[in-house]
Amino acid sequence: MDKKKNKKFKLFDLTREGKGISKNVKELEPSLKRFFISYKNDFGKLVSTNILFVLGNFPLIFLIATFSGLTKYEGFLPLSDLFQNINGIIKADGGMTPYKLSLYAIEGLQSYELIPSTLTYVFYALGGLTLFTFGIVNVGTAYIIRNLVSGEPVFVWTDFWYAVRRNWKQALPFGVLDALINVLLIFNIYTQVFSQSSFVSSVFFWSNLIIFIFYFFMRYYIYVQMVTFDLKIFKILKNSLIFSLLGFKRNITALIGIILVLILEVLFTFGSGGVLLPVAVAAPLAVLFSTFAYMKVYASYYKIKEIMIDPYYEEHPELIEKHDDTEIIMKDDVTERERIEEIKKKNSIE
Repeated sequence: MDKKKNKKFKLFDLTREGKGISKNVKELEPSLKRFFISYKNDFGKLVSTNILFVLGNFPLIFLIATFSGLTKYEGFLPLSDLFQNINGIIKADGGMTPYKLSLYAIEGLQSYELIPSTLTYVFYALGGLTLFTFGIVNVGTAYIIRNLVSGEPVFVWTDFWYAVRRNWKQALPFGVLDALINVLLIFNIYTQVFSQSSFVSSVFFWSNLIIFIFYFFMRYYIYVQMVTFDLKIFKILKNSLIFSLLGFKRNITALIGIILVLILEVLFTFGSGGVLLPVAVAAPLAVLFSTFAYMKVYASYYKIKEIMIDPYYEEHPELIEKHDDTEIIMKDDVTERERIEEIKKKNSIE
């Protein structure tokens, strides 16, 4: 009975050791075939990682509630600045004439609006806390997913906090900067889409779009480098910009994959009903964000390994240690076997 119960709930066990990548899979070159095999093997861990991502960025719930209108009340606002004056004149003058009715029909139009309440601004403030959780959660999940991609055994809960403890001094301030850059670029693109068409606005739109795409590619590499190497933020950003160009083909492939998954999510959410609708709504809470991160790390890790990790160990062969077909990541101050033994001891795992 206990074995059946443990098997039933092992998907949500955040301390269970992952089985890693089999030798047959490791022999495959980094490709789409290996990606899908690895993704299937790591699916349970990705669900747990996605849960951490959602819970870690819990302030976003307040922003979602605000943008959905839950904290606002319904009201009608005039479309014309002359509405109050005309309305006052009509009421003070007394009586309606065809002229007044025509004027009121033109300048007295009103629109339905959702008006912010006090709770709206409170929720905005609480949602702003995402600035301080964004980098912390990203660095923790990046460490987990990097280990999944590289085939190392993973303990989701313990590895998450292991990465946070080691990298929070960089992750916290950069997370604030990262979130602000993303919000600014998205806001610029959004406003230009609905602005009047002109040469200047077109140049501004395409400039922001190109910058956003390249920064999106840079983010593939930023947090992976942060949990792998002991580098300053400026150096990480510089390397990430270079990698966004060197790994352009892999970056584009990952971007196409992310777009396809987003399209499927939108189609399931707005174009389906019955059984599929709850699945589509639950996807972001279950596995959507970690799937995006897995695609990005799969695209970035092997390029980082090829250019930064492998040459380093070729120059320093005395630093190469291998235990159970796992590799040592140079920033970690303990071997992977020691790290795993420590985690097992803390969690009373035999």
